Amino acid sequence: MPKKVMPPYIGAAYYPEMWPAEAVDGEIAKMKELGVNCVRVGEFAWSRMEPEEGEFDLAWLKDVCDKMYAAGIAVIMCTPSATPPKWLTDKYPETLNVQSNGVPSQFGGRCHVCKSSPVMREKNRIIVRKMAELFGKHPAVIGWQLDNEIFHYGDGCFCPLCRERFTEYLKDKYKTVAALNAAWGTARWSQTYDGFDKVIPPRHDTWNHPSLVAEWMRFQDETIISYIREQAETVRGYSDAPIGTDMMPMLELSHEKMNAALDVVQINHYDRADELYRTLFLYDQMRPIKERPFWNTETQAGWNGSAFSASGSRPEGNCYVNTWLPVAKGGEMNLYWHWRAHPNGHEIGHGAVCSSSGRFYRVAEEIKRAAAEFRKCAAFLNGTRVESDIAIHCSATAAVDFHAAPILENFDYRDILLHNYYPPFRHHNVDLIDTGHDVDGYSVVISPFLANVEENGLKERMLRWVEEGGTWIVGPMSDIMTDYASRYANAPYSFLEEAVGVYTKFEQPIDDAQVFARWTEDGAPLAVSRCYDAYELRGAEALAEYAGGGLEGYACIARRSVGKGSIILLGSVIGGDDLLRLVAIPPIAEASENVALIERGGDAEGVIAAEIENKEGYAVFEGRYKNLVTGDTVEGKTVIPPYSVLVLQKIG
Repeated sequence: MPKKVMPPYIGAAYYPEMWPAEAVDGEIAKMKELGVNCVRVGEFAWSRMEPEEGEFDLAWLKDVCDKMYAAGIAVIMCTPSATPPKWLTDKYPETLNVQSNGVPSQFGGRCHVCKSSPVMREKNRIIVRKMAELFGKHPAVIGWQLDNEIFHYGDGCFCPLCRERFTEYLKDKYKTVAALNAAWGTARWSQTYDGFDKVIPPRHDTWNHPSLVAEWMRFQDETIISYIREQAETVRGYSDAPIGTDMMPMLELSHEKMNAALDVVQINHYDRADELYRTLFLYDQMRPIKERPFWNTETQAGWNGSAFSASGSRPEGNCYVNTWLPVAKGGEMNLYWHWRAHPNGHEIGHGAVCSSSGRFYRVAEEIKRAAAEFRKCAAFLNGTRVESDIAIHCSATAAVDFHAAPILENFDYRDILLHNYYPPFRHHNVDLIDTGHDVDGYSVVISPFLANVEENGLKERMLRWVEEGGTWIVGPMSDIMTDYASRYANAPYSFLEEAVGVYTKFEQPIDDAQVFARWTEDGAPLAVSRCYDAYELRGAEALAEYAGGGLEGYACIARRSVGKGSIILLGSVIGGDDLLRLVAIPPIAEASENVALIERGGDAEGVIAAEIENKEGYAVFEGRYKNLVTGDTVEGKTVIPPYSVLVLQKIG
């Protein structure tokens, strides 16, 4: 009997339905040559599984799973609900998503169904149940992927059923239409409604009320989450293997809420070769959601593409580092999209591990190298975890609020977290958490642009955590919106002025080169940008003051002790070094900016260092470490070559 396949997992999405049955053995031989130990199958194969309504053929897929198991290759079984067959949409046209102009989506895409449709959901249950009955206990299957890259693409679905359900969503939330009118301020532009059924979902080609946009997006999110949970419940009747859904990096659909009823966080990403820092951000966001290590279910081996190749190729060594990063950051899997390039159809230009003719691309050697190193370092990787003392709030609600009402010009919530608040912590362990995540265990929590602090009891939880000794660095532009994307009318914030002990004298939500600031302790300059809240002190102390632009003498950063901890309120976006000054937690080690450091603890202690910018870097390590890849001893200042990974276990 084959041995159980253990993590780390490395592999690719495999589409046996596209190739002759006799090709499977040859593909498996190539996979074994590279060290591949996991594949994803089934996600777009509905028409092969159910060629006609009620007639099922899964024997071919079972043959594939049997052969994978015999070869020591694990399988993630994927449900095919993202691509229903043509017989389904022809017979049941109500299953197609309806665009905002009233035109149904055309057959031939993916994720183009109405997720409210009872028919669509019933057909999903039938095919998923058939799969779960056959593969629920199959020894090759280590997990399930539901649907594919689920999201509310475009404006969502505008079919009559979705519009009716949106009406019910609003009734449930606001109870009376008078309450909705008051919350949204519909007197503006004579937008007052006299019935919930008169609220028309927003189209992208017209000017929309921000509260309407936010509520429509949240309604779509609830529908999507329900759609996925229904499939998960079906699978659980037959399988104990972990269940997840492979999401994309967009923040508006909450990863935390989506995964609450699932077992394993799955993420797909296609960042360019020169943007490996984006993948670090993503993994630090995925890791805290579940105790179980996350799965990186898709990334490109070489280049991205659709009908043509795009997004640039990967320089030598980049694929190798990209393969290592999710595992270094606490995941247990890296899978590429995809194993063998398509010879026809959609995404014919997309890169893969092998060409459509079955020949390895250059990057295959880098995947082989990483696979060998995973095996060599498996005990350390599986016996250690990434634990963080610092968290940054990364809120799906804030993403929706600022999508509906950005307030700042050219503002993108995820981008400002990615470029302004995440980079200073390249040499720290840091978690990116949504508002429902427990903050106990962190010493510092940073909450920039956290528009709404009311959800999930966050305000009360943060104040209690601060009283117990935490440092909360909050702002700018946090606590400024209600849960229906409106600004507060009585004060700029719902509670932060009172909590910190300030009075906001001026607000300036627009960039101004004339505004600058300095630290009060030593007079050192403080870079500020994007927005400026100027504070009078009402019990707080000023850590920094504005020194220009008409805001002279007002606090830019205010602090107040609360119990054993403190709240630090930021009135502006500040630089990375200045943010580190407030955090006051030393890095894992001194290192160059092009090197990412990940500290791991548990059965052993160690550090993984990865160079991500294709240039020589360095790190200065205290103590002695064994490089688990080379066997060398590492201590002191260490050169880190371009696109290299050091896996260091502490030995002294």
